[in-house]
Amino acid sequence: MRRILAGATVTALLLVAAPAGAATRPDRLGWSAQQIGRQTLPDRDGWAADGPGTTGGSAATPERTRVVSSRAELVAALGGDNAGNATDATPKLIYVNGAVDGFEGPDGSPLDCADLADPGYRLDAYLAAYDPAVWGRVPPAGPLEEARVRSVANQTRQTQINVGPNTTIVGLRGARLTGLTLMVDRASNVIIRNLTFVDARDCFPAWSPTDGEAGNWNSQYDQISVRRSENVWVDHNTFTDGDNPDSAQPVRFGRPYQVHDGSLDITHTASGVTASWNRFTGRDKLMLIGSSNTVGPDVGRLRVTLHHNLFDGVLQRLPRVRFGQVDVYNNHYRLGGDDFQYALGVGVQSAIYAQNNFFTLDATVDPADLLYDWGGTALTERGTWVRQGGGAARPVDLLAAYNEAHDPDLGADAGWTPTLRHGPVLPAPLVPLVVGPLAGADRLPM
Repeated sequence: MRRILAGATVTALLLVAAPAGAATRPDRLGWSAQQIGRQTLPDRDGWAADGPGTTGGSAATPERTRVVSSRAELVAALGGDNAGNATDATPKLIYVNGAVDGFEGPDGSPLDCADLADPGYRLDAYLAAYDPAVWGRVPPAGPLEEARVRSVANQTRQTQINVGPNTTIVGLRGARLTGLTLMVDRASNVIIRNLTFVDARDCFPAWSPTDGEAGNWNSQYDQISVRRSENVWVDHNTFTDGDNPDSAQPVRFGRPYQVHDGSLDITHTASGVTASWNRFTGRDKLMLIGSSNTVGPDVGRLRVTLHHNLFDGVLQRLPRVRFGQVDVYNNHYRLGGDDFQYALGVGVQSAIYAQNNFFTLDATVDPADLLYDWGGTALTERGTWVRQGGGAARPVDLLAAYNEAHDPDLGADAGWTPTLRHGPVLPAPLVPLVVGPLAGADRLPM
């Protein structure tokens, strides 16, 4: 235990000593930044260590090692053509310096939603046409919906940044990616570290009148989306909506007009992902693992490890899981408020193994509601501690609390035991002491 806390202290001192600012050429970066850029995932560090492991762009040549500070430079460093970058398998190491904005035009000028809208789309016309009182409870169709879909295609070309295989993207101190999605699709062996993701907003949310009893607005863009890929390491990042939270959006058709989707969604047969030491703050939907309930190619995939992450003031999907074997250990959850929904979503054929997590709850959150049954049957849960409403921390059997309050019961055995863990599993009472200071962007000594 002393070694763990001593290591945390040394890291904190390195952070204080790390110089502010950054050079604009890779050969002028400091020693620590160069070393961190070349780091690979440690052996046995979660599911991303399975098989060949995760090395990202550690083997990048000097020609494919870049420092970028704009959207155009990021696209160029990833291969030069956003439409084709997903297939560029050449090892590449990219340092982000400052803020890169997805809503930056080719000439560097800022864009807004009006610049991306199809000429046939206007929000006021859309709201008038598809108001359930006028249109009914059927999906939108016709010219306005078609124009919205074309507008979405325009935004996708602009704000979805495609990442190819064998890539490391690492932020220098203060690096931010705003208004964009990093799309890791059919692109295995990727590392994303030390970045702050802000406000990946959807200009053209879809109205889905049959989603739930009252319908819902649904957005398309995640901050990171991992699809059909293996061996992906997402480490020491911060995810936030900044000054544009969903809570500030208007209510339309009686439902919140939601302009954000997930922070880190892992879907479409992706597998072998480790998310470690990240900070998720003030968001609604966090992490969807598995995109549908359809039994098919996702079976045997979606293997994900979440460790030493901070979930702070967030509302749901922490994570929500279908099919996958998902190891959730040593995470700190700070949860509360009237809009909080659940932490661990137990979905169809999911196999969550939750161990030694710590929950700091306000008085409004019942520990029995930290789990939610989305059609699953069982999870393994052990070593959980809870501090509620300023009271003393105590061990809590979350599964027993859930089963006492809800029917049908969830079983207590997810059917597997994790073996890919790097280093000791901390006792849950130590988790807030370690995760709070060290999780998130700008905690690495860059």
